[in-house]
Amino acid sequence: IEQPTFPKITEMCVKMIRRVNDEEGIKKLVNETFQKLWFTPTPHHDKEAMTRKILNITDVVAACRDTGYDWFEQLLQNLLKSEEDASYKPVKKACTQLVDNLVEHILKYEESLSDSDNKGVNSGRLVACITTLFLFSKIRPQLMVKHAMTMQPYLTTKCSTQNDFMVICNVAKILELVVPLMEHPSETFLATIEEDLMKLIIKYGMTVVQHCVSCLGAVVNKVTQNYKFVWACFNRYYGALSKLKNQHQEDPNSTILTANKPALLRSLFTVGALCRHFDFDQEDFKGNSKVNIKDKVLELLMYFTKHSDEEVQTKAIIGLGFAFIQHPSLMFEQEVKTLYNSILSDKSCSVNLKIQVLKNLQTYLQEEDTRMQQADRDWKKVAKQEDLKEMGDISSGMSSSIMQLYLKQVLEAFFHNQSSVRHFALNVIALTLNQGLIHPVQCVPYLIAMGTDPEPSMRNKADQQLVEIDKKYAGFIHMKAVAGMKMSYQVQQAINSCPKDPVRGFRHDESSSALCSHLYSMIRGNRQHRRAFLISLLNLFDDTAKTEVNMLLYIADNLACFPYQTQEEPLFIMHHIDITLSVSGSNLLQSFKESMVKDKKKERKPSSEEETESDSNSGSGSESEEEASKPRRLRKRVDSDSDSDEENDINAVMKCLPENSAPLIEFANVSQGILLLLMLKQHLKNLCGFSDSKIQKYSPSESAKVYDKAINRKTGVHFHPKQTLDFLRSDMASSKITEEVKRSIVKQYLDFKLLMEHLDPDEEEEDGEVSASTNARNKAITSLLGGGSPKNNAAETEDDESDGEDRGGGTSGVRRR
Repeated sequence: IEQPTFPKITEMCVKMIRRVNDEEGIKKLVNETFQKLWFTPTPHHDKEAMTRKILNITDVVAACRDTGYDWFEQLLQNLLKSEEDASYKPVKKACTQLVDNLVEHILKYEESLSDSDNKGVNSGRLVACITTLFLFSKIRPQLMVKHAMTMQPYLTTKCSTQNDFMVICNVAKILELVVPLMEHPSETFLATIEEDLMKLIIKYGMTVVQHCVSCLGAVVNKVTQNYKFVWACFNRYYGALSKLKNQHQEDPNSTILTANKPALLRSLFTVGALCRHFDFDQEDFKGNSKVNIKDKVLELLMYFTKHSDEEVQTKAIIGLGFAFIQHPSLMFEQEVKTLYNSILSDKSCSVNLKIQVLKNLQTYLQEEDTRMQQADRDWKKVAKQEDLKEMGDISSGMSSSIMQLYLKQVLEAFFHNQSSVRHFALNVIALTLNQGLIHPVQCVPYLIAMGTDPEPSMRNKADQQLVEIDKKYAGFIHMKAVAGMKMSYQVQQAINSCPKDPVRGFRHDESSSALCSHLYSMIRGNRQHRRAFLISLLNLFDDTAKTEVNMLLYIADNLACFPYQTQEEPLFIMHHIDITLSVSGSNLLQSFKESMVKDKKKERKPSSEEETESDSNSGSGSESEEEASKPRRLRKRVDSDSDSDEENDINAVMKCLPENSAPLIEFANVSQGILLLLMLKQHLKNLCGFSDSKIQKYSPSESAKVYDKAINRKTGVHFHPKQTLDFLRSDMASSKITEEVKRSIVKQYLDFKLLMEHLDPDEEEEDGEVSASTNARNKAITSLLGGGSPKNNAAETEDDESDGEDRGGGTSGVRRR
């Protein structure tokens, strides 16, 4: 039995068993595989086969030590439930065999621990066997009833290694489940357990104390009713705390408290742990005394939450968390609300304290859930015909009220740079939603935001919660999608370790997928919801929305990298980019011109600027402009191709700039939205290989089937809006504007002006006129986007090529509107 099982077999079992909660088909396969492998009765004479089975199970349990054992519980529950009503129960028989043989193996390992050569191996195997017995006890504690007396001596294990502590904790957990089921256990056996547990509580650290107090709670409350024994222990630690509190009140600087710090920490923890499992306000404990014990404990623990030492504060908060499980109503006390909410919302507060408050809430909800499930099971046993709902109403009503108190602060804890804080906040929210304690719509934006977390486990958990909400409440995700995207940007800002670097909206790995790709994939299936969502995002780029530039970059990143599937999706975006460009572009130019006019009323404008004024509406893209005559356009195009004229234009506008550089900065700021849209359109065009004629012909009102073709994505096409990144890194808004910067902004203004003049292709122009317009537009876009010329991509299909020659450049027109 000392031979280790093949590591590969263990590894395969671990991988398979983790799929126990997968889709139905896989779940069925996993159940069948392990039923044959582990939970089929073994012939009594085949000891070798039994040993192999035991080693395989304990190896898998040992391998999952760090990731948890939910899979084992789930598997066992599934298999036992499947044969509940059957007359022949092979799984139950196999479980009895396994438990009996595991106990035999434990005794063998115990004997061999004296062999120093194999001590480490056997110690590890002993822990794995006892852990496996505990997992069986959780699902079917009856299997261990006959072995309880065999397990009890392990409570006296001398602790020198981590494995020794694990043995004690698991034995305590087994006895907690099993002793209450024993029929007429001997007085000596019960007294020995109580004494062993008390010695461990007094001697060892937090983990041992926690499990031993829990076991003592089960033994005393359900079996022995030996309340005086527990009351004496409680008074020992409560008295020590009261004494230390009085000494500290008399002299906060006294060294007595520092000298007695270990005793203080142990007392805070143990008083809380005892209050979790025993209600000391019962007459059985305090007799006829009128003192309200829970209020006294609250006052005492609250006193030490204000201590200057963080370790003392943490232990006091742990103690409070334990007490609140027994008396949840204490969480409504004003001083408790103030304490919890201030720790959660104060950005400068210690991370350890934040995590502890979140852990307290998590443990309370977990206990409440376990309590409710047990109540359900008990109720079903008593009377299946009764109405089950009423029983849980009072308890769940309390939980719901408590979570309403702290919900906002827990959700706000998502905006923290420490992943451990976000992890516990998400756990609390998941438990709250799973128990139906709050209306889920208020959590949707926060869950969308958490779906962008760098850690895959947290992303998956948040995404799973959204999927569950979407199943129950159609439309909730769409309703809060834009708010969720904005919030995800705030989460990314909080996480961003280097504030100088702009926050980006895609993953920095090979996939370069959008951070909000899961959100988009949930919405994209409904055409109406998808379009409304995309339009809402594009509206943020409008000059009137006043969205900060980094958020626009974040949204543009997401729009560039969303998992589009059909041609209609990017075409719809490009169509609406054109609309936004024509409106916002004109407004942008107009406001820039007005800022110059105001400051230079008396100065005669240069001729090129007069021309600018006379054409101030030429970029509106409106078909109704009769005055947009062909000769004027021709003249413009010739002018725009001349480098010297461009230089003259820059000099002319420079002379008209106001002394105050605020309008310049405003222009540079607002123009980033339009630049990003131009860049986004160019990116989508290159990514999907669309021709200009294809983009120009698109109409959102056409049947969905017309553009239902799948996208042929091109590889190696990345979204890199250089100007916006440079703008954000240079922090232009707070730095001094140099002449060089002024010139670059003026050049940008003139490029915008040129682009707006040629935004709308002219159907009436032929004989080469179109190419001149295209060249002007392309030149403006190339200049604005800082480099590589916009590609006039070849048409993707023969159908496209038959549409006639391309009429547009980098930005197709808006003639349909």
